[in-house]
Amino acid sequence: MEMPERDDIVLDVSIAEAGYEEGDVRIADISFEVRRGQLLGLIGPNGAGKSTTIKTLLGLLKHAKAKVAIGGSGGGSYAYVPEQPVFYEELTLWEHLDLSAAAYGLDYGSFKEAAERLLRQFGMEHVRDDLPAGFSKGMKQKMMLMLGFLVQPDVYIVDEPFIGLDPRATKDFLRLLETERRRGAGVLMSTHVLDTAENICDSFVLVSAGRVAASGTLENIRAAAGLPEASLFDCFDALA
Repeated sequence: MEMPERDDIVLDVSIAEAGYEEGDVRIADISFEVRRGQLLGLIGPNGAGKSTTIKTLLGLLKHAKAKVAIGGSGGGSYAYVPEQPVFYEELTLWEHLDLSAAAYGLDYGSFKEAAERLLRQFGMEHVRDDLPAGFSKGMKQKMMLMLGFLVQPDVYIVDEPFIGLDPRATKDFLRLLETERRRGAGVLMSTHVLDTAENICDSFVLVSAGRVAASGTLENIRAAAGLPEASLFDCFDALA
């Protein structure tokens, strides 16, 4: 079996241990890689350590022993879409997009083209000048996705993206993911929506009680569960 080139790895994570307070280890021995064009699903029950894993690789936890490299040489770029929408109450949707573009260093022409395309794709043109505090949960989630897709990074880190999305928005999001994967971006996505994950993810990391219970393709997960014909949901139920 031919091993992948290191340049194909856009996210390399090795977490020895991590927690929110010193001596309070929530996750340990979690390692995985995301390659160009790959969609890796981070799955597990509530409280298993998925959010802690993402916070650790983003460098948000003080008490962590971990090595994380983005891009083949560790100098790549990423975009993060959080589970809970984060916004400034005094800024409109368009101003949020503009602020994010400035943070990413986008020139105005590139920003304007990308922002208007995303507004059309997610059906948010009519609220571009509105304050997000008045948005529905689904609209706030769309806003977070648009902020993440303004740029074209090496890897997307997406935390529970389907919460609050209607079927049309879900389809638009999946279409964007597919476009970015064809470009060569990798995706790490945590999700509870296992039927969708089974259909779109290349491979999985199943976390349970702060450890990796199984990882690999669906066939690998089935083998670990001892269920050769099972769905991802049934394997999840057996392993988590």
